[in-house]
Amino acid sequence: MTLALLIFLFPLAYSPGPGNLFFAANGARFGFWATVPANIGYHIATWLVTLAVGAGLLAVFTAYPYIFTVIKLMGVAYILRLAWKLYGAGAQAGQAARVAGFWDGVVLLVLNPKAYVLMALMYSQFGQADALVWVATVFTLNNMVAFCLFSLAGDRVAARFARGQSGELANKAMAAILACVAVWMLFL
Repeated sequence: MTLALLIFLFPLAYSPGPGNLFFAANGARFGFWATVPANIGYHIATWLVTLAVGAGLLAVFTAYPYIFTVIKLMGVAYILRLAWKLYGAGAQAGQAARVAGFWDGVVLLVLNPKAYVLMALMYSQFGQADALVWVATVFTLNNMVAFCLFSLAGDRVAARFARGQSGELANKAMAAILACVAVWMLFL
């Protein structure tokens, strides 16, 4: 079951989405190691929410679909806020931006509609009652690897644009990517 689950999750976890691009942008802005607290927060929340979805939270979203819409709109607003802050940040790490922390990661997961869609898809295929903890753990660890890779990729790209106008241009490009993700989230 684990191999089948990983094969199922691979294209979902490693394709650009709100979480991956958030971590790529933060890796580019602050470096790989600075993304670790947000990554830990995101993935502790991932594990807990995945367990909740497997245990029946999905039924709440089905019964009250407006809750999912509210989460989606709040997520769009949060991603746009992050994009705006990154867009206005200068090239150097101390200017007008702060590194995302543990709670930023938690909020990002809770307001990420793609995560809920992935969890629902995953449990529709691998949702045996006796395997909820195992499925949640595999899902979480797989996503953590993907986010670390995106953070590292952002860090490496940023090393090429380390100072001055190039740094500001990189921030603006990452902000534009995050804004596009927010717009994309509207259509989930």
